[in-house]
Amino acid sequence: MQMSLPVVLISMLLFFVLFFGIGFLLNMLLRMTWIMTILCPFVFMFIIDDIPWTQYFTDPQASFIALKRKVLSLAPADILILSSGFAGALCAGFVIRTLRAKGYQMF
Repeated sequence: MQMSLPVVLISMLLFFVLFFGIGFLLNMLLRMTWIMTILCPFVFMFIIDDIPWTQYFTDPQASFIALKRKVLSLAPADILILSSGFAGALCAGFVIRTLRAKGYQMF
């Protein structure tokens, strides 16, 4: 299914804001600057694939083959949307690092 340009742009903005917000909150609570950037591929894995997460432990070979097939069949719009989410997670890490360098304390 083709997505129109406004839908792609709005989706990119939403994913950026969503991952930035979650990353910023996790950084404040856990005090780990790059936690969302590290977790991002796992979140994307569960967004892309419809395999239950337990199957990655019970049948890893088939699960990762199915994941690879799904990743390679992503549309360019989907890749742009997920990339903007990753950019949001990266920005959250840079923002929290800058705030900490300037003396901001969370709690």
